[in-house]
Amino acid sequence: MIIYRVEITLDAGIESEWLDWMKRVHVPDVVRTGCFSECQIYKVIDSTSTEPVYVMQYQCQSLEDYHRYRDNFAPALQKEHSDRFAGRFRGSRQLLEEVSPTIAA
Repeated sequence: MIIYRVEITLDAGIESEWLDWMKRVHVPDVVRTGCFSECQIYKVIDSTSTEPVYVMQYQCQSLEDYHRYRDNFAPALQKEHSDRFAGRFRGSRQLLEEVSPTIAA
């Protein structure tokens, strides 16, 4: 399994608007590309930042699925986000590969 992890640090004044738009519009649009099976949204609670920080973790079955997203869908979807919240966020991305199944107690 591949995890596409996106971390966004927001200006505090847009947190509510941004989170609502992410849950209603952006994340569903990304999942609807068919490249990802699901997405979890997390709020970072141990950050040293005074601004809100969120992490989205999109799951896909293969690196090929991620590459299909990156090549065919990401530019337009990322532009839509950047245009809407220009200058009011900072973001970073990581690509993770699962190396072990879930370990439970």
